[in-house]
Amino acid sequence: MKKINIAIDGPSGVGKSTISDRIAEKLNMRHLDTGAMYRCVAYYVKKNHVDYENKQALQEALDQIHIRFDGDRVLLNGEDVSQAIRMNEVSMMASITSALPEVRQKLVSLQQEAVKDKGFIVDGRDICSVVLPDAEVKLYMDATPEARAGRRYKEYIKKGIEADYETIFQDIVARDYQDTHRAISPLKKADDAILVDTSDLTIDEVVETVLDIIDKEI
Repeated sequence: MKKINIAIDGPSGVGKSTISDRIAEKLNMRHLDTGAMYRCVAYYVKKNHVDYENKQALQEALDQIHIRFDGDRVLLNGEDVSQAIRMNEVSMMASITSALPEVRQKLVSLQQEAVKDKGFIVDGRDICSVVLPDAEVKLYMDATPEARAGRRYKEYIKKGIEADYETIFQDIVARDYQDTHRAISPLKKADDAILVDTSDLTIDEVVETVLDIIDKEI
């Protein structure tokens, strides 16, 4: 297969990262999880009580943030934050900080530089429209809030993390509203992106569907 970039957008909890990992493995591509990058910024801001409304304080924080991927691990300034950045409170903070121009400018620049030689699957909220508008394959994964909340609840329980379905559901609904109504790069389906509704599909079925789409597109 020729070297291409695959862009995947979609709301929180739809399974973009999981599916991207599986597809990347099957196609011998690399996966860039941009959502994890934004979550790292949110985690740092929250943990260090950064006044993100203060431009100077925010810029100083951004200058101190170094993100690295090591297999399945996400490292923030050398600390493994793989699980910590997936918690609901970090997700909500990420929805706020990811809308800030300074944050988006820094991370979009890093993302575009990272994938310039192609061979990447990149997932996030604005990959098809902003980060990789020229990607050879563009997908928009979606699912009902109920389905996404159920998956996240099961994921937490499996990992031994205390969780409440209703709280997760309300957080997802709130996150959807924030992501779709922000002024900068709001979450929306790009006109040329192919919709994949995963509400009633298993992971294996989603992988099969996406592989079929990629095969047809290239």
